[in-house]
Amino acid sequence: MRLSTKSRYGLRALFDIAYHSKGVPAQIKTISQRQGITPRYLEQIFQKLKRAGIVKSIRGPKGGYYLARMPEEIAVGDIMRAMEESIEPIFCAQPPKGRSRKCRRESKCAAQVVWTEAGRRLRDYLDSVTLAQMCGMAGGMRIEK
Repeated sequence: MRLSTKSRYGLRALFDIAYHSKGVPAQIKTISQRQGITPRYLEQIFQKLKRAGIVKSIRGPKGGYYLARMPEEIAVGDIMRAMEESIEPIFCAQPPKGRSRKCRRESKCAAQVVWTEAGRRLRDYLDSVTLAQMCGMAGGMRIEK
């Protein structure tokens, strides 16, 4: 399974806000410079994160983006779900929208059991790591503030 660049960059951008902003709205250009992500792409990412209720924004010269909740309350899984259509390892491990069955081989496929469990474990792990924990990791790695 591969996550899109929007997921990877979204996580990096939110980590940047949590680690560097100290409660002040972060500007796109500053995040762009620190993270090496183009401002235009960051705008697309932040629109998705805003729709998901993970960030809020303030317009104007002193404006920017800020976390809608405390870093302790934002899990990596929240970010991934905001950015991806699905974080399941394969499509048949999750029912398509509007359907109750996952796939026509559901009751005859032992491999699906493996993929479903892998997806559950991945979700559990991503939901167990918060932006606050990532900030702690960064401090341990001596990442400059």
